[in-house]
Amino acid sequence: MKASAATERPAQHSTRALAVPSAQRRHLEPRTGPQGARVVIEGVELLNFCSNDYLGLANDARLLEAATLALGRYGVGAGAAGLLSGWTEAHEELSVTLAKFLGRDRALLFSSGYLANLGTVATFASRHSEVFHDRLNHASLIDGVSLSGAHSRRYRHADVADLERQLRVSTASNRLILTDTVFSMDGDIAPVAALAQLAHDHAALLICDDAHGFGVLGRGRGLLAQEGVSQAAAPLLVVTFGKALGSVGAAVVGRDDLIETLLQRARPFIYDTAMPPALAAASTAALHILSESSVLVDQLAANTGYFKQALAAAGIVGSLSTTPIQPIILGAEETALRAAASLREQGFYVRAVRPPTVPKGTSRLRICLSAAHTLADIAALVAALPRALAA
Repeated sequence: MKASAATERPAQHSTRALAVPSAQRRHLEPRTGPQGARVVIEGVELLNFCSNDYLGLANDARLLEAATLALGRYGVGAGAAGLLSGWTEAHEELSVTLAKFLGRDRALLFSSGYLANLGTVATFASRHSEVFHDRLNHASLIDGVSLSGAHSRRYRHADVADLERQLRVSTASNRLILTDTVFSMDGDIAPVAALAQLAHDHAALLICDDAHGFGVLGRGRGLLAQEGVSQAAAPLLVVTFGKALGSVGAAVVGRDDLIETLLQRARPFIYDTAMPPALAAASTAALHILSESSVLVDQLAANTGYFKQALAAAGIVGSLSTTPIQPIILGAEETALRAAASLREQGFYVRAVRPPTVPKGTSRLRICLSAAHTLADIAALVAALPRALAA
């Protein structure tokens, strides 16, 4: 029998789908050993300035001990979704400890921040809703809006006046406002108090993703705590454990009735295997460290301030960010790649961030500071930057 057209030649779309401009192509670089201020890549030790391990807890002995003890007690995997047999005492302890630490009613754990955002947006938004979200929000919030089928209304970055204009003409009976608290590529912060006021004035549900503020700002309790925004003003808060807490997973924290709704309806919670109990125990240990002392949070803030001062003294134009995320915008993809390559030759690990992660023409070095960095580490990076920026 003669072959059909479909079997005579390969589908042409598959090749086109894989085409990525060389200046935007990404690749993985396996790390040897633990995360930290210094990492080993391809056998070379490098000072690491591209990690979200803000407090240096990813290889902390206290977290290792908590995880090891939990491994002996619970085994490796949770083995099931939380609503089946996957929810352990370690998960329960983490959720209770977290809610208490943040001064919120209740917390629900997810296996990643991405899934927490997808589940939260899809639970509270539908095709009858209008969702107003910052143009520079994380991809997980953007994808959550798309998957929910809601009417998407994007407002100019951190522009309260633009958001207010859009809310004023909205006729939807259900409105949501979504924002990152600390924007992951620019390091700037959202005007959360003003957003909370707008949410109140226009009967909208405010959902804040504090992935990069939790453990960093507000003595570790995040941007909402720093700005004095209560649970009544911001009923749902998403926090992640894979950044400042040095572990993995996430939680949605907030008003009891809303968390109960997520428990009953959020598909990424209901149908996903629960996070490993040993890592829940590690996250609880990290919360205890934050509760007992502000030393790491204070050190991180001091390191951030020192970097900004050193950068200015070197005559290098930095950003307005006051958080550990310190981008140096270079423009073209090739320019950012050359700068990153130069830093690597000088012993520093800083990756170039390019479109589509950031808007075209804003490729950058995304420098991330940690409490684990010494002042000497930071001074050495600043001293290496002029050569890298001239590459």
